[in-house]
Amino acid sequence: MLGAGVFAVWGPATRAAGSGPGLLGALAIAAFIAYCNARSSARLAALYPRSGGAYVYGTERLHPAAGFAAGWAFLAGKTASGAAMALTLGAYLLPEHPRALAAAAVVAFCAVNLLGVHRTALASAVFAGITLAVLAAVVVAGLTGPVAARPLGDTHPWGVLTAAGFVFFAFAGYARVATLGEEVARPERTIPRAVALSLGITVLVYAAVAVTALSVLGAGTLAESTAPLADLAGAGAPAIKPLVAVGAGIAVAGVLLSLLAGIGRTALAMARDRRLPGPLAAVSERFGVPWAAEVAASAAVLVMVSTLDLTAAIGFSGFCVLVYYAVANGAAATLDARAPLPWLGLAGCVLVAASLPVPSVLGGLAVLAAGAAWFWVTERGGRS
Repeated sequence: MLGAGVFAVWGPATRAAGSGPGLLGALAIAAFIAYCNARSSARLAALYPRSGGAYVYGTERLHPAAGFAAGWAFLAGKTASGAAMALTLGAYLLPEHPRALAAAAVVAFCAVNLLGVHRTALASAVFAGITLAVLAAVVVAGLTGPVAARPLGDTHPWGVLTAAGFVFFAFAGYARVATLGEEVARPERTIPRAVALSLGITVLVYAAVAVTALSVLGAGTLAESTAPLADLAGAGAPAIKPLVAVGAGIAVAGVLLSLLAGIGRTALAMARDRRLPGPLAAVSERFGVPWAAEVAASAAVLVMVSTLDLTAAIGFSGFCVLVYYAVANGAAATLDARAPLPWLGLAGCVLVAASLPVPSVLGGLAVLAAGAAWFWVTERGGRS
């Protein structure tokens, strides 16, 4: 969760919300929806401790079409997430030519994944520690530097929901805790606590960053920024601005590396179930890597890097991932129809997804329609 999103979402989210209070309200809404989603995922993971997430839950609890919709939305949304992260890397480290650096990063990380190199728990802790240190330095620099806050305007209620959709992108990663049911002691107790603790820490960090940015830069400047934390550091302590760029690069590198691997493995699972073309199930005998799926995923990310800007990539990703978690909440609701959190999570996902910018919604619906057509063709072919 402490990855690329915290370095990128504040600009588009502030523009949508229309004011500082609106941005903080969007943060609260996104955090609550994320909590509902993660709790639903944790309950389902305890029953179905298999790779695939909502693709498995929707298939088992609702209908194969629902499971396919979740898997298809995950692949599309996370591909857009990869593009957004790569573009964030370019915006911080090479702002003059962000797309060129973004494309180079995708190719490099694809090559690393093809060699079978996986990020370990130690590496995750190192990445998170560096990111926290950079964020702390930015907050301190902002609070001790000069204030030149420029207001933006009035809060727009519908825009707050749109901003929540953008901020939701920054929370990506929370449900991975729920996939560890087979690897922790007393998962029925440990996983819900871990979900709540990780989300709580992240919300506090994001709130500190958002309040500091609004106090120092103001909503007006924040809304126009493509590298908001670098601008915040530059306002308070210009000397650490390069440090922020490096910190953003490290955060994005760690997440993008694992994200590309995750997309490839979800595609592998769907290909093995004959939900995607069979060649995507090819696995390297030497490295044990689903190389065809990895290459296809990286190629799709490169296409999005070349055609979308950062805001469009975040919006499209948010829409697709919200659809994914809507399926997860729907599946969790079948476990206990009286439990409120799955229903609240489902309603929140649908409402916030619908509030995203029209191009993001239309693009997401077009991708889902293409997926529905593919599902119908493959199902019909399987029955014939």
